[in-house]
Amino acid sequence: MRGVSLGWAAVSTWAVLVYVFMFLPVAVVVLLSFNASQFGAFPMTGFSFRWFVELAENEAILRAFRTSIVLGLLTAAISTTLGVLASLALVRYRVPGANAVSTLLIAPILVPEVVLAVALLLFLNFLGLHKSFALLLFGHVIFTLPFVVLVVQARLVSIKPELEEAAQSLGASPVQTFFQVTLPLMAPAVAAGALFAFTISFDDITGTLFWKPGGVETVPTQIFAMLRNSISPEINALGTVMIVMTVGLPLIGAAVARRLAARSGG
Repeated sequence: MRGVSLGWAAVSTWAVLVYVFMFLPVAVVVLLSFNASQFGAFPMTGFSFRWFVELAENEAILRAFRTSIVLGLLTAAISTTLGVLASLALVRYRVPGANAVSTLLIAPILVPEVVLAVALLLFLNFLGLHKSFALLLFGHVIFTLPFVVLVVQARLVSIKPELEEAAQSLGASPVQTFFQVTLPLMAPAVAAGALFAFTISFDDITGTLFWKPGGVETVPTQIFAMLRNSISPEINALGTVMIVMTVGLPLIGAAVARRLAARSGG
């Protein structure tokens, strides 16, 4: 038993060290974003919100934020709508080749993003289509749709079909049954899928670098462009904002999903 305890202690210590190694750079970025000095180094010369103020006054960064938010919201709306419809078809109805369709929908997760980005770019060039915001949105939808499908399918499988059949037996149409019975029960998964899609789209850089048209920058690509010239303290402030958004949104989504699940009876 002593050997087992020592083994678990060693594994726990190693796991803690790995997490410290992973998250320490993130903590350093957040800490340096409040450094009063223009040089991002230790020791810090003071605590200041100077770089967040300059960040809010930087038109290029604000434009990138607006682009990322619009792109993320559109991606979330389209991916969630398509994901819900696809999940309903695959779980509730007999679709010819359902397994093949399901595999095709989930395939983008299995393919490295850089390969998917290059493949889509070559395909668009083959069709003679030029880069545009619409094509950038199309690429983000392809990449985020599998996450929505997986989350919504997992929830839909746990919903008993008898509930929908009972509603229809009482005179509800299929559309009424969906909006009054199925959708409220699916609401936690739908909300989680939408937040997943938005967060993934907002954070994406690999595919965006290949798909974005000239003159259009998202927050990740703007950070990448700023790093080419110099490491400005504004980058630390921008990184902190990104960290807060990408960590806070899933936490808020989890809380909302739990509350919706509790209201709908699990």
